[in-house]
Amino acid sequence: MSHSDEQLQSVLETLEECRKVLNACNSRESAELLSIVILDVRMKLKGIDSADLKALCDEMLRSAASVPPSPSKQTQDQPRRPLLRVVK
Repeated sequence: MSHSDEQLQSVLETLEECRKVLNACNSRESAELLSIVILDVRMKLKGIDSADLKALCDEMLRSAASVPPSPSKQTQDQPRRPLLRVVK
């Protein structure tokens, strides 16, 4: 592991601790935003670029569109959240 990867790993651990604190304080939106930053750092550590993530998201959307959703109490009671789109 290179020095820069070690630094990123340390930053990742700190960010994950911060997210835990935010979740414990019921700061859900802030924790979700931090989750996006955590994902970005993990992608850098694993060598995954934006094009790979976009391809994965596109495939997941295609798969989700081909399977009809099963009605559940949770989806009936709560409005559907918009899907996260990765744009460059």
